[in-house]
Amino acid sequence: MNIFAGCDVGSLTAKAVIMKNNRIIGSSIIKSKPRPKDSADAAFHEALSDAGVSEDEIKYCIGTGYGREKIEFVDEVVSEITCHGKGARWMLPTAETVIDIGGQDCKTMKIDKDGNVGRFSANDKCASGTGRFLEVMAKVLNVGIDELGRLSQKAKDPITLASTCTVWAQADVIKYINSGVPIEDIGAGINSAMAARVAILVNAVKPEGDIFMTGGVAKNVGVVSTLEKLIGKRIKRARKADPQIAGAIGAALLSMEKVNGKMAA
Repeated sequence: MNIFAGCDVGSLTAKAVIMKNNRIIGSSIIKSKPRPKDSADAAFHEALSDAGVSEDEIKYCIGTGYGREKIEFVDEVVSEITCHGKGARWMLPTAETVIDIGGQDCKTMKIDKDGNVGRFSANDKCASGTGRFLEVMAKVLNVGIDELGRLSQKAKDPITLASTCTVWAQADVIKYINSGVPIEDIGAGINSAMAARVAILVNAVKPEGDIFMTGGVAKNVGVVSTLEKLIGKRIKRARKADPQIAGAIGAALLSMEKVNGKMAA
């Protein structure tokens, strides 16, 4: 039975997935290195080790993400929008609207029953509404990115940031810290500002059916819960796999389709 792979090199993390029989047998998530090639190599080999297979056993591999053109071992590259749509549909077969928040952009898309992307809206001109925004704010608060999401659950009087611009928001956060505002209230305000920015993109595509979220921010409970309130709809949670590897899953699924399509031709 053939084994397929997908590698997603983002600005903050690199992910790889190994699949067999439409099932994940190995995966990895690592912090991106300065060179996309090195990120891809490290993520891929960690996933291979997790699956217990060698690179020679991979029938086909597709690369995606902002660093996809620098991946040397893939057979071809595909856009992250296409891969996230495909991966989201595999993770939640009823998904019709997908929200993907990456390290340097945010995308909302409509997908069909096969995970093909139709209408979509994207923000790639500013760090606000992206994973980079949360990373910067977490560093200012001196908390982990995962802990930042949980702060919303402990907040009593969340702050309101005057701007979602990362530079100005950072200055706001420092001001609140120096004023003695509880870190939980600051964290909740950061998560709310992020959610408000994303909600604009979500509403732009007029979300329908089940909504699913991919990317690392999907694990931030503060952002997700606030976003649900802003768009007035529930966002389904990932159960089959970590939402952060959705792009790599989609790439692996497309690899499988590529080979199976050739065999059927």
